[in-house]
Amino acid sequence: MAGFLSFFWGACLGSFINVLAYRLPREESVVSPGSRCPRCGRPIAPYDNIPVLSWLLLRGRCRRCRKPIPARYIAVEAVMACLSLAVWLRWGERPAWAAAAVLACGALLAVSLIDWDTGYIPDVLSFALIAGGVLAAPLNPLLGQGVWYWAAASSVLGAGVGFLICWATAAAGKRIFGKEAMGGGDLILLAGIGAWSGGVGAYDSLLLGSLVGAVYGVGRVLKGELRLADPVPFGPFLAVGAVFNFFVLLPLGFPFVPIR
Repeated sequence: MAGFLSFFWGACLGSFINVLAYRLPREESVVSPGSRCPRCGRPIAPYDNIPVLSWLLLRGRCRRCRKPIPARYIAVEAVMACLSLAVWLRWGERPAWAAAAVLACGALLAVSLIDWDTGYIPDVLSFALIAGGVLAAPLNPLLGQGVWYWAAASSVLGAGVGFLICWATAAAGKRIFGKEAMGGGDLILLAGIGAWSGGVGAYDSLLLGSLVGAVYGVGRVLKGELRLADPVPFGPFLAVGAVFNFFVLLPLGFPFVPIR
């Protein structure tokens, strides 16, 4: 039952993330009006707004206009539901920490969607990640089990290290390639990741994100879908690196750098 509730809570959070990713770049309220069909603009009834299930029952179409609703909506809900379930399976014995970790994953997913759609990362989400990481530090098993102020200090240090290594990487990329390698939003995002996973976690997330992004970019170039000079949003790849590091590398004590 607890696993089901965790999955359902994640799906509900995913539904809100869909709203956030659409409205925040447009500077619209994320509270009102309620959810509407992206095709005809009519309000969606509560019984048609059940995460995952409603999309499946309606076969991906609006009940009123019968036009298709993009599969991205159910995909985001399903991904967030799976992340929430994964957090519960990994840290279910720490409910307060698990709840905080799910919210952090939700923020990373929202950042990824917005950056992918618009090419920019809202600072409000990245700063929320930093603040949340510091506040949740006393609960965070990845930052050690010391007293609360040492945990908070580790979180602040992780945010600073994340910002600095991203800044150094961006500066080196600009010097080598003669153009911006990363945007300012990426720097603040990696600071947010460092606040949750520490300095080593930020480094590993940057490295993993760079590897995944390079594979994606090279694949698109080889297919002729992208030119070498075309910009690629880096936020989603940082988020992928952070989530993999968060769930796999840090709990296993396996950082890519030898010193913690």
